[in-house]
Amino acid sequence: MKIASFNVNGVNGRLPVLLRWLSETAPDIVCLQELKAPGERFPCRDIERAGYGAIWYGQKSWNGVAILARGTDPIETRRGLPGDPDDHQSRYIEAAVGGILVGCLYLPNGNPAPGPKLDYKLRWLERLTHYCAELMDLGLPVAMVGDYNVIPTDLDVYNPERWRDDALFLPEVRSAFQALVAQGWTDCLRHIHPDARIYTFWDYFRNAWGRDAGLRLDHLLLSPVLAGRLMSADADKAVRSWEKASDHAPVWIELADAEEGDRRELQGAPPR
Repeated sequence: MKIASFNVNGVNGRLPVLLRWLSETAPDIVCLQELKAPGERFPCRDIERAGYGAIWYGQKSWNGVAILARGTDPIETRRGLPGDPDDHQSRYIEAAVGGILVGCLYLPNGNPAPGPKLDYKLRWLERLTHYCAELMDLGLPVAMVGDYNVIPTDLDVYNPERWRDDALFLPEVRSAFQALVAQGWTDCLRHIHPDARIYTFWDYFRNAWGRDAGLRLDHLLLSPVLAGRLMSADADKAVRSWEKASDHAPVWIELADAEEGDRRELQGAPPR
């Protein structure tokens, strides 16, 4: 099974890029972020013609997340991150697909920092950490996938000194991400490539792509019951060079099939 994450930076404006990538790589599950479209503008028919069922949580002009599943329909289990009933930004959606609980997230950027946007980011991370702890306690096979807007370490950025004061790289942000992973989650790209510089984002400005001045912002985290099936992980870096490309490249993992006797059914998803 191949699970991928792709911040498309506008699902309608980048639709040819998305459809080409789906056709060339055929991932089984895809988490999309930054749709930048209200729900009624999501290109569901084009996605269906590409062979994917989909659920989505859109928002006009900003944010937006979706989960695609090849040859089937994702079963939605949650819409919106719990912990703040007044938070209406479309940043989290969750579904059961192929015996796996998939959370698709678009964590706040947090800039400019300090300020209310950084405060919101840290609160959101705290809510995510609390919810992930609940999922851990359930012992389910979970993939928590998306654009975390966090540069975890110096190895994940082309020039650490340039980013020291950015909300993507502040010590309190990295510490919060590390606390989340320390619950027992496997950071798949770093697990497979412990010493490699693998970037998933290149800004449109200052010739970042041409200079390979990248950041690793997009992460796929697996719960322990699922991490044992991890076979490979990488980023489709070449997609960033395509015409009208997103500033992010897709990232993906491949999982071995579960042994039939060990296959776990998602009996009753976590309560909404």
